[in-house]
Amino acid sequence: MSAVPTVEPTTEQGAEGTAIREGAFGNAKALTCRECGHQVPLGPHYACSECFGPLEIAYDFPQVTREEIEAGPRNIWRYKALLPVPTDIETSPNTEPGFTRLLEARNLAAELGMTKLWVKDDSTNPTNSFKDRVVACALSAAREFGSKVFACPSTGNLANAVAAAGARAGMKTVVFIPSNLEQPKQVNSAVFTDSLVAVNGNYDDVNKLASEIAGEEDGWAFVNVNVRPYYAEGSKTLGYEIAEQLGWRLPDQIVIPVASGSQLTKVHKAFQELIKLGLVEDKPYKVYGAQAAGCSPVSVAYKAGVDAIRPVKPDTIAKSLAIGNPADGIYVLDVCRQTGGAVEDVTDDEVREAIVLLARTEGIFTETAGGTTVGVLRKLVESGQLDTSLETVVINTGHGLKTLDAVSGSVAPAATIDPSYAAFAATGLA
Repeated sequence: MSAVPTVEPTTEQGAEGTAIREGAFGNAKALTCRECGHQVPLGPHYACSECFGPLEIAYDFPQVTREEIEAGPRNIWRYKALLPVPTDIETSPNTEPGFTRLLEARNLAAELGMTKLWVKDDSTNPTNSFKDRVVACALSAAREFGSKVFACPSTGNLANAVAAAGARAGMKTVVFIPSNLEQPKQVNSAVFTDSLVAVNGNYDDVNKLASEIAGEEDGWAFVNVNVRPYYAEGSKTLGYEIAEQLGWRLPDQIVIPVASGSQLTKVHKAFQELIKLGLVEDKPYKVYGAQAAGCSPVSVAYKAGVDAIRPVKPDTIAKSLAIGNPADGIYVLDVCRQTGGAVEDVTDDEVREAIVLLARTEGIFTETAGGTTVGVLRKLVESGQLDTSLETVVINTGHGLKTLDAVSGSVAPAATIDPSYAAFAATGLA
């Protein structure tokens, strides 16, 4: 493990009274409440002491140039000046996620009747999902707080990422998942840690348990509970990369999957930060949210024109999106409405069809979350809610090998034949 430079600590305290060193969170200056604006010093806090609203990171950014960013490593740390991490973040062992490919999807665009379409393919991250981004930021915070256990409640991808990142950093990891989670995702976590805990219940039950443990156990860093403000910032790097890969400009439209809703709101935050820093031109863009019909509380609220999110019991093959009480749901509504976008949902059958569609047009095998997003993209086009003449980005958050069961009944060999040319010719495939 690389040594971390010794610096004078601040008076803020981390786990078990550990002093937090100066510069531990880079250009982050405070935690601020998204509801009332109350600010508290940087630390292991996630709820406002005044109104119990969610806390997020506030910054005092220096002038950052495109050239400085482009000179950085080909991972999320090229944007470290815009994240709550120290300037020496590269010296700490981590999975170095990010800077995944942005592919122009000409075949899919033609299929849907669109002019310009891109797929941001985050399935190529170290554990094959975008969760490696958020976990890398959470890991940095956990280390700076002196946490002894790195943990999470998860619908699968996050558990994979936490277990792998903890192993890389030499930290004890404990990850909690619903017991009915897809088997490949269970294996992908258990291979990295011997402390995978399957809980009888859905994700919301698992999350509640994690919150209780976080309140009782000292030194446990639950990435999406008590270090959530730092964790959530990792999603901004998706927005930064898309803009940079488009030649330092914003897309006209973007379609993003919604589970907790944090990814969508943070991509929007990233776009706004790039505008304020003068790194991209200020222009209008529309943000669209994608949910599975079997767990679509945000879509339901959007269509009903209300602000309140009514929790639901998930019933969908898109388990990575199966959060019935999304923490950032109301903020997703705000972003989509303010930008002129929408929130839509698709059935499980439409998810399966979209997985196959993306695979057979662009050679990208997506998991059910990506199938949901591509399915919603198609539905938005067919309903006229999305302008097909405008440049659009759709985000693929994970690899299809994690959810093989979703399409195993939909695809199969075209023929089973004897090893002879005559048998092949009889198939009509020539």
